[in-house]
This record gives sequence, structure tokens and C-alpha cells, in this order.
Amino acid sequence: MKNLFYYKDAMMKEFTAQVVKTGKDDTGNFIVLDNTAFYPTGGGQPHDTGWINDVEIIDVEKINEEIRHYTAADVSNISGEISGKLHWSRRFDHMQQHAGQHILSAAFVELFDMATVSFHLGTELVTIDLNVGEVSEDQLAAVEKRANEIILENRPIETKWVTKEELAQYNLRKDVKVDEDIRLVIIPDYDYNGCGGTHPTSTGQVGLLKILATEKMKKQIRIHFICGNRVLQQLAMRKQVLSDVARQLSASEEEAANALRKFTKAAKQTEKSLTEAQDTLLEFEAKELAKETVAAATFENRSIQSLQKLARFITQQNGEAIALLVANNEDKLQFVAARGSEQTKSMKDISAAALPLINGKGGGNDALVQGGGEKAITAEALIKAMKEAVQ
Repeated sequence: MKNLFYYKDAMMKEFTAQVVKTGKDDTGNFIVLDNTAFYPTGGGQPHDTGWINDVEIIDVEKINEEIRHYTAADVSNISGEISGKLHWSRRFDHMQQHAGQHILSAAFVELFDMATVSFHLGTELVTIDLNVGEVSEDQLAAVEKRANEIILENRPIETKWVTKEELAQYNLRKDVKVDEDIRLVIIPDYDYNGCGGTHPTSTGQVGLLKILATEKMKKQIRIHFICGNRVLQQLAMRKQVLSDVARQLSASEEEAANALRKFTKAAKQTEKSLTEAQDTLLEFEAKELAKETVAAATFENRSIQSLQKLARFITQQNGEAIALLVANNEDKLQFVAARGSEQTKSMKDISAAALPLINGKGGGNDALVQGGGEKAITAEALIKAMKEAVQ
């Protein structure tokens, strides 16, 4: 473990090694070397990618004490000495994020005694889960400020292999779960932590840390954050989105939030007015249909919500009425059946008669049912069957 290239020199971008064997398993074709700078998936950190000679390496995993370098290419002719080259921007990004996680987690402990219980390094964001039920905005601001102070101070990031007995000499942020090959990642006078991942050689190389969001996870809080080059990428993306929103609102970027609030308020008022107008039309439509004891009608492209509302208006205007409504929509038939307050007929009987005809599903109660299914018959034929069920 100690002699692996990615542990001896995390900044190593290229290397030479000897092929131990090649093979194929359920994951794919693989190459095993006598040493490697490719980091395998583990400890919350994703695997490296890159090239062995001219062969692209797409995955690296530790299987039965072997580090297998997976590729889609044929590996049967690869032997002897090889040249390895990492996809360096990917590796360095992972190192920035992982070191940033150490710094952030230590800041939460130092300032508020909040421990990190899990860590995930995603392709866009990084998360840690804290062992607390809530975190205030002031606490987040203080932790972010402290983390960036440590980054700006450009402290060294050291690694050290120790025995289980030597652990007592260090003020560890959390307990170490292994008894052998114990590797500490140390930011002097700040953080001491057992870790098998890769990190840059100083905190300054993390660049910058930004907390983006929090999320409630049962009894824990998940912190979403980014470091280094990802901050620039997120800033560019958010700048583009903000500029687009501001342009569509005919406002400056500084006034985009206020303009959006005004637009949303106006849109809600318009939506309310439109709903009221639609209800007025439905009530007028219901007035004609409510003249019949069995008020039956078919419609083209009418939502189930509109059918339900129309049925309620009909039965409110005529307590003796039964409303039978069918909509012929794009890919299915939908229906609603409702009864007035003076009717005793169960609408479940209507649903039971209608659903088998359209291979459909539905629900409701004795007073109102709804359902939908295939266009196995016409809307008119479905209405006819529902009328027969009433009779």
C-alpha cells in the first residue's frame, strides 16, 4: 500500500510499470500492473481515468487485492513495460474536492462540534452529511469563512503511515476503522484524519470553497458544496442563467430578482382571473346540462379536473341529477360520474360498468368516481354503457 505511486506522489501524472497480467471479468477487460498512479474507486472518491500506452482506461477498481485497470479495448497483446498517463484534470479536480471536504468537515467540528458522518464526491457537486438536525445560515457563513481562511493560508497537507498504537499521539477528527495500513492526512494544527484518498500538497491548491445548498436527510443535514475549478464552472453557469433571466424580464441582473417577483405576482393574478372565467363558463355549461336527470355529455380534449368541476356544478344545481361526462383525449378516454344530494345510486356501479370496456383504472366513492383507459370504444359508446348502468 505504502509503495503505490498514487500514495508516494499524489502529483504524479505519468509513470512506467510492468504488466503483471491481463484478463476479463464481469466489468470488462482489465490490466494489472506491478505499481500504478491510477487511484481506484474508494473512500468516497471516484476512480481515475487515463491511458496505458495508447489504451484508454475507463475504470479502476481494487478487486481481491489487485488494482484492475479496465478498458473497452483488447488487452491480450499488452505485456512488459508500459507507460501510464492520468487524465490529470479529472484527478486534480478530485483532489481539490477531497481536500476541501477535509477542510470543511474540520471547520464544522472546530466551530460548532458538528461531525461529518458521510461524504460523496459527485461529478458536479460534493456533499457531506452532518450528525445534526439543522444548521443556521449564520453557521454556514461562519464555516465557509473559516474553511477559506485555511485555504488562503496555504498550509501544507501531509500524509503519514502509522500503527494502531501510534494513533493516540494524534487528535483525530473521527475514529479510524482499520487496524493495519493506517494512513493519516494532516493539515498541521488544524485537522488530523484517517484517509486513503488523494489530496494536493497544500491547502492553497484547493483554490476556493463555496457552500451551495443544504438538504434535510431524516435526522441529518446534507451540505452541498464545491471547490477549486468547480466554483468557476458553477459561477459561469449561474452567470449565464442570470443573464438570460434578466434579459427575458427586461431588467438588469441586479434587479432580476425584484422583476421576477413582480412577474410571478402578475402571473398568479392572471391565472386566478383565468380560473374564475373558466369556472363561470363551466357554470353556464352546467346550467344547460342540469336540466336533465341524467346529464350526459362527451367532449374533445377536456382534462379530468375540468370534468370533475363540471360534474360538481351540475349536481349542485340539480340535486336529483346524475352527471355522466366523457372526454376523448389524445391517447385515452376519461370519464367522471357524479350524483346529486337527492340521488341514492352508487357511482361505483357506473365505474364498474365503464372500466372493463376501456381496460381502465379509476377510483372514487359512492358520490363521485373518475377513471380512464384505452380507446377500445368510442366516447359515445362509453356514455351509452354508463347510461345503461344508471338505468
